[in-house]
Amino acid sequence: MKVEEARQKIEAVVKAVERVLFGKPDVVRLVVAALFAGGHVIIEDVPGVGKTVLARALAKAVDAQFRRIQFTPDLLPSDIIGVSVFSQKEDRFVFRRGPIFTNILLADEINRTTPRTQSALLEAMNVGQVSVDGRTYNLERPFMVLATQNPYEFEGTYPLPESQLDRFMLRVEIGYPSRQDEVRVLVSQARGHPLDSLRPVVRCEEVVQIQAAVMEVHVEDVLLDYIVSLAEGTRRSRLLEVGVSPRGCLMLRRMAQAWALLEGRDYVVPDDIKRLAVPVLAHRVILRGVARQDAKRASKIIREIVEETPVPL
Repeated sequence: MKVEEARQKIEAVVKAVERVLFGKPDVVRLVVAALFAGGHVIIEDVPGVGKTVLARALAKAVDAQFRRIQFTPDLLPSDIIGVSVFSQKEDRFVFRRGPIFTNILLADEINRTTPRTQSALLEAMNVGQVSVDGRTYNLERPFMVLATQNPYEFEGTYPLPESQLDRFMLRVEIGYPSRQDEVRVLVSQARGHPLDSLRPVVRCEEVVQIQAAVMEVHVEDVLLDYIVSLAEGTRRSRLLEVGVSPRGCLMLRRMAQAWALLEGRDYVVPDDIKRLAVPVLAHRVILRGVARQDAKRASKIIREIVEETPVPL
């Protein structure tokens, strides 16, 4: 697929989602770019700001199958992946697929379920497959997990382990809308929801094609060295216990490639990497002397490291 054609299709998805989620162009562009980069996104924000609307709008815009799982303390891994049941008619065990077999999965309040159930997503997020009873089942393509969690409630929650946070390409916040945009929300939903009239602008097959085109976007060697320099900066920081892993470098490169394609380029520039460093890297570090994740402080540290790291010419 040519660069201009891919850019037009990505931009069409962005505009479709923006017709439903008002006043959040940066968030929409990041999440759409993550979809075409083949990544997963964790959204940390208070209830009612549009996390579910964003996921459903994205699924509708690309004509994808959408499933939502409400994570609760009593949720089991089999409730996500599926279970083998004995069929008397067929005289054998038959695998009943769970909601993870979809294109876009909304894992709502993922931190409200136990680590055992949270880990059921690991294999699926990492390699796009699940293993049950010694058999491997491939997931649909494209496959994307949009997970949500409330960063201000800690009672009855199970914070995601670092190994699982590292699987998410981005961590974003939506935030409250402006006064003008909130009025638009009230007006738009007076007689229905804008989601009801949203129509697909891209097919799932085209999403897979664009994901392949993203991998062909050129990244100069000096920019690869720049990405590694940012990661090394987090590993040397006295404010951080654990820095960015090599997986974080890979995620930043792939996200930068998708962002370049969104901008209509077949090559990455340093500004792409600088723009994406915080949403891609901040959730991968562990702060020194802090019991819980502090998203704002981690983001500030990453921004400082970006400012201190020389940009290649």
